[in-house]
Amino acid sequence: MNTYASLSEQIQIMENFDIFKVQGRDKRGRKILRIVGKFFPSRIAGSEALKKYLEEKIFPQLEGRPFSVVYVHTNVQRSENFPGISTLRSIYEAIPINVKENLEAVYFVHPGLQSRLFLATFGRFLFTGGLYGKLKYVSRLEFLWEHVRRNDIEIPEFVWDHDEELEYRPMMDYGLESDHPRVYGAPTVNSPVSVYSMRCIS
Repeated sequence: MNTYASLSEQIQIMENFDIFKVQGRDKRGRKILRIVGKFFPSRIAGSEALKKYLEEKIFPQLEGRPFSVVYVHTNVQRSENFPGISTLRSIYEAIPINVKENLEAVYFVHPGLQSRLFLATFGRFLFTGGLYGKLKYVSRLEFLWEHVRRNDIEIPEFVWDHDEELEYRPMMDYGLESDHPRVYGAPTVNSPVSVYSMRCIS
C-alpha cells in the first residue's frame, strides 16, 4: 500500500518532476500539453494531488482555446510510474467542461503492444466525450513531427534513445522482441535535472 506525503508536498513533487508542461503549438496552431508518463511518481503521489495540481497549474493555461496533448508513454512501467486506468479515467472526468471541450487531439507516443490492445478493447467504454476517437498512435518521433512543430516541444533524451532502438529493432513495437530496458536517470525531487534535448534533425 502506498504511503503518500501531504497534499502540498505531493503537488510540489509533481511540479519538480515536470510531468505536465504547456508549450508550443501543433501545426494547426493549437497549444500543446506535453505529458511524460515515465516521470509520474505513482508511488509517492495520488490522484487527488494530481487533480489539484492540474486544476491550479495546468487547466488555467488551456481555457478558452483548442489544444492538443502529446502523451509520451516511453518506458512507462505498471509497477513504477503508471497511475492506473481508473485514476486516469477519474481525472479525465474531472476536467472542467470549458477545458475538455477544447481538447481536439491526443498524440500517444511509443504506445507499445499492450497499451494498443487494451485501448482498442476498452477505450471506448472507459473514456466518454469522444476522447478515444481523438487518439492518434505515434510509433516514432518522425511521425510526431507531421503534427507538431519540432522546435516547439521538449523531448526527454531517453525518448530519443528509445526511438533509435525502435528504428533498428522494429519488432520491439509489437512485443516480439524484448527491449532490454536500460536504466535512465529521472529528476530528483529536491534538485531537478534537465534531461531534455532540443535535437533538430535536418
